[in-house]
Amino acid sequence: MKNNSSSVTRRDALKLTAAGLSSLAFQPASVSAQDSSLPFGAQFPELDSLATGEWWVAKTKMPGKGKAKGGGASKPPSMDVPREDVVAFALYTYQAGVLKMTAQLFPLKPGEVREARLEVQRDGAWKEVAKAEVLYPGWDVHFRVEGWDASVSVPYRVRHGERAMFEGLIRRDPVDQEEIVIANMSCNSSRTTGLRPEIIDNLKAQNPDVLFFAGDQTYRHTEHTAGWIEFGLQFREIMRDRPTICIPDDHDVGHPNLWGENGKLSTLPGNADGGYMYPVEYVNQVQRQQSWHLPDSPDPAPVERGITVYFTRMTVGGVDMAILEDRKFKSGPSGKIPQMGPRPDHINDPSYDPKTIDLPGLQLLGERQEKFLRDWGQDWTGAAMKAVLSQTAFCGAVHMHGKEKDRLLADLDCNGWPQTPRDRALEEIRRAWAVHLCGDQHLAVMVKQGIKEFGDGPYAFTSPALVNTIYGRWWHPLDEKPGPNPVPGSPLPWTGDFKDGLGNRISMIAYANPPDIQDEKQRADGYGLVRFNKKNRQITFECWPRFADVKKDPKGQFPGWPITVDMQGNDGRKVAGYLPELVFEGAADPVVQVIEDSTGDLLYTVRVSGSRFQPRVYALGTHTVKVGRDRPDAQTLASLQPTPGAEAAGQRVIHGAGEKGN
Repeated sequence: MKNNSSSVTRRDALKLTAAGLSSLAFQPASVSAQDSSLPFGAQFPELDSLATGEWWVAKTKMPGKGKAKGGGASKPPSMDVPREDVVAFALYTYQAGVLKMTAQLFPLKPGEVREARLEVQRDGAWKEVAKAEVLYPGWDVHFRVEGWDASVSVPYRVRHGERAMFEGLIRRDPVDQEEIVIANMSCNSSRTTGLRPEIIDNLKAQNPDVLFFAGDQTYRHTEHTAGWIEFGLQFREIMRDRPTICIPDDHDVGHPNLWGENGKLSTLPGNADGGYMYPVEYVNQVQRQQSWHLPDSPDPAPVERGITVYFTRMTVGGVDMAILEDRKFKSGPSGKIPQMGPRPDHINDPSYDPKTIDLPGLQLLGERQEKFLRDWGQDWTGAAMKAVLSQTAFCGAVHMHGKEKDRLLADLDCNGWPQTPRDRALEEIRRAWAVHLCGDQHLAVMVKQGIKEFGDGPYAFTSPALVNTIYGRWWHPLDEKPGPNPVPGSPLPWTGDFKDGLGNRISMIAYANPPDIQDEKQRADGYGLVRFNKKNRQITFECWPRFADVKKDPKGQFPGWPITVDMQGNDGRKVAGYLPELVFEGAADPVVQVIEDSTGDLLYTVRVSGSRFQPRVYALGTHTVKVGRDRPDAQTLASLQPTPGAEAAGQRVIHGAGEKGN
């Protein structure tokens, strides 16, 4: 029986319940032959070979060795464990009263039950709340619990058979906390095996509210289950007791780079033609194992060939996160633009014009995700602040690639290309005064994006690689000089305004170059922490070296960090004037939306702090203001005239902004 998800149209998918779609789109590759030794077909015998067929029989091939860059040849952990340890780890999220949890099992042996149970502890007693099939290939199991009460913390345990068990805590939603902390992580080298005690110890001490793994959780390429279990063993001690966001990137699905191009088949070595090179069933398995537990996508229809999607939103403690798929819809460069470097995706010709590769029709996030971002930015239900999470950066904030002297002008793998859809994405992020968090680049940087002018876009933080043995990168301007408007007093020599190799404007605030990529203690690997202060509407970015000890040295971050910014600074356009001050009676912290009348442009939609707010605008002429409790849908103030400069422009008292209707 074939996976029939490819026959599901977008309209059909939107009519299905999320649970129904999950069960449909995530069918095992061969339900009628669950123990097939080649579940992805005879053409792909190497895929997941350490966890399929007679997996307990010693393999003669080098375990985990992939065909793609960075596959490595290090030995993964044994898949044959004592049967009481067969539940490897679990990760969960909750949103809008729905708890979703994925448990990952070690491979099961013939005769072992293919079912797992989820139990929670209430009033001192354990109660089974869900049971589900263990899927093959993949050995993952998924629980969905409706009507979840997120106001209390609840112990849980995942059980298999009589003895196997994995325990953790489903934390309550910390809505009463003034500060919400997100750990920002990516790029976990499979060449360095074993646990990650220094990272785990620091994170336990810092106690983030949310974990965000932005991609490349494993570099095992053709052996995802073994690599995914390896990752889980490394990070389960912090994943077991807090919400975890996990999104796969190129290496997770076995690629050197990935331009998903709406799911088409890639046939070119290096994959610059766009699409996915491995079978749909393998790609969906990777996405299922890593991301099924995310909140339901608002637009769940699969892309071409039945490849599933997972872009969605998630709110924890009043911080609303849009979770994107950078790669899924992005155009591949090969055959669309002239090759101007050693590879279709690398440009080294200094005379080239960046505008010549910004062609009509090229996609980055795709129409579906752009619409999702627009809708998300206007819905502030349960949110005081917003952030956008994705795999990679919307710019090329790097000069050296691979080796410290290997200079590359432009890398089309980053989200700085294509430039026009890059700008559209940043405009949507700016409209919500949101920050952007990502990984992928192996180089920690903090920038302020520019769209039409330097600094007019949102702040963006790229975390360092967790363990950086695969690929080094460096920020190192050719003239070795700072740009205009450098950061005052920075310990770093090359901050300020620059254009990347694609012509995008970026203002470099901080970067963490590796002093010596060959020395484990000097690779500049580590992780980020992002602190959202809901009271003062500020965001603080921290960047911690892998071998830091936060207990002994609480200031031991990379030079240039920490960095604190105001939420409103994510919209850096020059202010032309101010509309009349809005005074809200009977409603605190309403949502305010401002629209420029002459262009119809939606300037921003934000939640106000308190009962007074004076909207700023970026052009003279009349504007429309809409207000409401969670959306700008309660009252409309038309044809408001701004006052130039910073002078007060009078007041408008608004009654009942929390009530829907005019």
